[in-house]
Parts: sequence; C-alpha cells; structure tokens
Amino acid sequence: MKIYLYDTETDCIGSGSLSSAYIQTQLHAAAGADVEVHISSVGGSAFDAIAIYDLLKKYPGNVTTHIDALAASAASIVAMAGNRIVMSKYALLMIHKPMVGSGGNADELLKDVQMLNVVQSRLAQIYMDKSGLDGVTVNSLINSVTWMTADQALNLGFIDDIEDYAETVINSALIKKYTDTAPAVYQRCINKILTQKTSMNMDNRELIERTTSVLDKIMNFFKKVVNKQTITDKGTLHHSGELCEGTDVYNDEDLTTPAITDTYTTADGEQLTVETGKVKKLSPVAADEGDDDMLPADQFKKSLKPADVQNKVKEVKARLHAQNALLMEAKNALDKANTRLQQTRDEVKNEIKSTFMPEGSKRSNKAKAETQPFFAPQSPLAQNAVKKAVGK
Repeated sequence: MKIYLYDTETDCIGSGSLSSAYIQTQLHAAAGADVEVHISSVGGSAFDAIAIYDLLKKYPGNVTTHIDALAASAASIVAMAGNRIVMSKYALLMIHKPMVGSGGNADELLKDVQMLNVVQSRLAQIYMDKSGLDGVTVNSLINSVTWMTADQALNLGFIDDIEDYAETVINSALIKKYTDTAPAVYQRCINKILTQKTSMNMDNRELIERTTSVLDKIMNFFKKVVNKQTITDKGTLHHSGELCEGTDVYNDEDLTTPAITDTYTTADGEQLTVETGKVKKLSPVAADEGDDDMLPADQFKKSLKPADVQNKVKEVKARLHAQNALLMEAKNALDKANTRLQQTRDEVKNEIKSTFMPEGSKRSNKAKAETQPFFAPQSPLAQNAVKKAVGK
C-alpha cells in the first residue's frame, strides 16, 4: 500500500491528508500489510510530525519512506520513521530549529523558548536514533539550518539508499562488453576468473557493480600492452599481435575505431588491402620497373631523359619528407616523455592549478570567492561535525 504525503495549496504536515489522524486511518486500512510512504513536503507541525513518526514506528508491517522531492522541517521527522529510507537522487532533506509564532510579555516568551528547546531535544533524538551521530553533531546541523542532497544524507546516515532511476548494469554484462573485443589471451584469463568459485560475501554485490571506472582502466591497459603499430602511407594502423591476413586493424590506439576500407602501403614495401576493419590481403609491392637499382647501367643511360630525372628526384624528396616527418614526430614524443620523466614530484604538483582563492585571502587582492554552497552549515561546530561525519 502507498501513502502520499504531498503538500497541497492548503495542506502541509498536520492538516488535511497530511495529518496524523488521516495517516492513522490509512494505516488501519492497510491492516498490517507493507506500506510505502512517499513524501514531498516543506514541513508543518512538529507535534503532528512526531505523532505520524510514532504511528509508523508502531505499525506492525514493514514501512519504507521515500523522499521524492523534498522532506524539510517537520517532514524530515516523518521520513525518519521508515524501516528503510530511500531518497531520490534529485531530492533534498532539510533540518532546522523548531519555530513558533508567539507574542506576550517576557515571561510568556521565556516559556516559549524553554518549550522550543525541549522540542528540539526530541527532534534531535529522532535524528540521532536514525543516523547514529552524536548529540553535539546533530544539534550543530539543526542549529545551522542544514540542507542535504541525497549523497550528503547518505554519508551522514540519515537515509539508507538513493534512487537514481538508472538502468542496473550487472557485473557480468559490464565485463562482457570488454571481453568481446579483448584479445583472445585476455578473454581466456577473464573467463577463468569469472568461473572460479569464490567465498566473496554476496552482500558486496553493490560494490562490485560500481567498478566501471576500474574495469575501464584495466581493459585500456590490456589493450595498450598488446597494441602494435604499423606506419603506412595513409597514417598509422593499430592492431594486436602480428599483422597478417584476417588481423583486425584500427585507427586509434584504444582499438575501438576500425580502419576504413582502403589499400595501404607500409614502410617495408608491403601492401595491405583492408575491408571493414580487417586485413583482406597482404602482399609485397611490385618492383618498380623504373627503379634505378633494378636497371642495368647501359639501359639506364639509354632511357635517361631530363623529365625522368626530375620525376625521380621528386619521388626521392617526397620519400625523404615523409621519413623526416615520422622521425620528427618520434623525436618530439621522446623529448616530451623524457622531460616528464625528469620532473620532480613538486613540479608535477605545481602543474595542477586552481583559480579559486578563499574570500579575504592575503595572497591576492583579486581573489574570487566561491559562491555559498546550498549545503552549508554556518557555525564552525556544524562544519567540523559534517567533516567528521563524512570522513573528510
């Protein structure tokens, strides 16, 4: 059964379909079945929120609370009642000090202050029971009017899970994506690992499914280890293993873009016929009948003409230019690599630059201050508490 605590133009926590009396009738109708409470509210009555919290906590069935857009103020108390609390990745959770609109003399106002302090202690206890944080930390967050994104709420322990609506990518499908294009030797190794029995706790499956970036790096490393290059007249062809008929050839070193269909000539004088990314035919270049080295001296003298000499000179120059370009490219790459290798750790760190300067910094009178973040505890105590809670 689903119960929706969504604000209307006239109702919020404590009135209409968001009151504790209405929730009681809904739970009675559920008759012990599991319920999902969906929340999108700016808050309302703290006392009604505590009453709803108690009703949900005492309910015999399983209760899951969903923060769909916003659970602010009193609504955040209702959210804490779930046996499991799920928050949309786009939602916000806000906690703050209880408030009251009152008037009167000093004695009456003092009584209101005392009452608000007692109410805050009860609200703080609810947050503490859910998050496991200590009272000083929780009260710091309350006093600072703390807005939390789903990630921040999860890190602080206020929720149990984040709903991000992305299609679930299972580990086997993720690995298959890479093994289909990996060289055969690595396919065999990976398949052997996958088929081995393991004592891994299956509760860690979520951790396994979040290893996309790690697998990317591993597979890119594998590809670069086996990546070989063949320089041709139309650019460099990349491939794994020796180049022969049937070899897959690519235009990029990551082996992801198949080489276009064409005929390529290598620096060793071989011709490659490539079709749809595969070497269709590999053959040596036919001997040039006009090549000086292949002609007898007397025959060369008989056929020697100014135009032939000029053409031959142009051909030789073209080959030299191509070879010099390759050599220069290789030299630049080696020089750059050598320079990087000689850099010290401090020099590398100094290359990582930032334009941000803290507000009021003495290092620069032109320092630009970063805008105030949405999630921003104001007091030093609250800031230290958040840092401690998220482990930073």
